[in-house]
Amino acid sequence: MKATLHALRLSGRAPRVALILWIVWAVVVWNAVFDHVVEVAGRQYLRRAAQADGADGSYVAIDDWMRPAVTRGLWVASLAAVPIAVVGVIAVRVGVSSAARKLARADTRRASGRQK
Repeated sequence: MKATLHALRLSGRAPRVALILWIVWAVVVWNAVFDHVVEVAGRQYLRRAAQADGADGSYVAIDDWMRPAVTRGLWVASLAAVPIAVVGVIAVRVGVSSAARKLARADTRRASGRQK
């Protein structure tokens, strides 16, 4: 396992893998939040439909409840997932530039040590 991680770091694929993992995490969060918002709206609709049926026999249209829930779900899920993706992209960029600076410093030290 240790050798695999070391090989991944040396191959230069680590930033790409990290970025993919951040994006996957953002997609999973988006899906979970969207599903939750739609599920809550569905439960509210069922409750309201049962109340309307029992009280006066009026009809509650599911479209009146679920269309706004889908729109709200898209917004809320996006507001939850976009920051995760942005933080991931920034973190990977910072990590890559930090690693590049470390390598440059190590190369400079190595080169100056050879010249002495």
